[in-house]
Amino acid sequence: MIYEQKTFLESDASQPLAARLRPRSFDEFCGQKHLIGEGRILRRLIENDTVGSMIFWGPPGVGKTTLARIIANRTKAQFIDFSAVTSGIKEIKQVMEQAEKGRKFGEKTILFVDEIHRFNKAQQDAFLPYVEKGSIILIGATTENPSFEVNGALLSRCKVFVLKALETGEICELLKRAVSDERGFGEQEIEFEDGVLEMIAGFANGDARSALSTLEMAVLNGDFDGKKTVVTMETVEQITAKKSLLYDKTGEEHYNLISALHKSMRNSDPDAAVYWLARMLEAGEDPLYVARRVIRFASEDIGLADPRAMEIAVAAYQACHFIGMPECSVNLTEAVVYMSIVPKSNAMDVAYMRAKNDALTMLAEPVPLVIRNAPTKLMKELGYGKGYQYAHDAQDRLTSMQCLPDSLVGKEYYTPTEEGNEGKFKARLDAIKEWKKSRKN
Repeated sequence: MIYEQKTFLESDASQPLAARLRPRSFDEFCGQKHLIGEGRILRRLIENDTVGSMIFWGPPGVGKTTLARIIANRTKAQFIDFSAVTSGIKEIKQVMEQAEKGRKFGEKTILFVDEIHRFNKAQQDAFLPYVEKGSIILIGATTENPSFEVNGALLSRCKVFVLKALETGEICELLKRAVSDERGFGEQEIEFEDGVLEMIAGFANGDARSALSTLEMAVLNGDFDGKKTVVTMETVEQITAKKSLLYDKTGEEHYNLISALHKSMRNSDPDAAVYWLARMLEAGEDPLYVARRVIRFASEDIGLADPRAMEIAVAAYQACHFIGMPECSVNLTEAVVYMSIVPKSNAMDVAYMRAKNDALTMLAEPVPLVIRNAPTKLMKELGYGKGYQYAHDAQDRLTSMQCLPDSLVGKEYYTPTEEGNEGKFKARLDAIKEWKKSRKN
């Protein structure tokens, strides 16, 4: 049985394409194979009608509400569709009272709350006692990190399932189904210029709803000659206000452009860096992907020459997450320009690669006894921690204690440069080494 605040499973030809084409089964569902592929945990829970309280977390248009509707179609429980946008405490209490009455008669109630992050603390608290005593099974959907947006007590009683942005290929398959399905444009004769569907999929940036909306607009604005509709690249460019740039987010050009951005920043060329940044973003690249690469650059190519570089890179990533495109383009520009003009050092990357080589070829090197923990009497008797020197108790906050395995004593992985702030760290490290050398002798 399904109770709804608004019509939930209605079929109306006047509805948008995304609503008409909403998947009715796993076979029609696009993406999220890590959750609903054959034998995967979420699919088993739904097929066995044994779902518990859970949160679906993911970007817009990836199937959170659709999964809830599939559950609604398969469950024997009462399924209530609840919107955080249009509901308040009064509506919550009414629904909870209904669920509590059902529980007393042995009926199970599943409550789906779309955009649960829009509920404030008091509203979320209203669900808690009913979830605790089993009156309802809560399923929430959110685009925001539930760790920050859902009350800890409520979150601890829910399993979080992370939904991923759809791949371009997955969206292409969805668009092809929309063209052929009778719920979509299957009864119309439509001709697409080569590359149009791929272009729409690329512009969607992982959002199925956005892709279907763009497709619908493109068909409605296509050239109709009385028999068939022709959709061209120019049509799509006009309705999206985007040019089809030479860019394949999964192909060679993708890697060429991110390489160009990275090397322009490394070469301290902010103008080139901003150009390549714009090329990627305007072609539909995920800004979070670019932000992740900038974070990597901050340590790989700058490191301690300017420790603030990583702070700015991480802040840019968070800004991209909070506001998205197109607004976050300026946040990424600030980060990219900063990375380009500050002093450079690859000492962090070199240090790790040197250590990695030894770590992979000398796997059996034992941890020196002096720096092992000794939580048991036996370990103490075996010499664990014997002779350990607590640096904070030393006059200079330094000791001559050996921390590397015997076979690696004297090995140096980190070699600081004189660039920027790293010059100060180099002087400090040189002084530390000299101090330890004098004490050892």
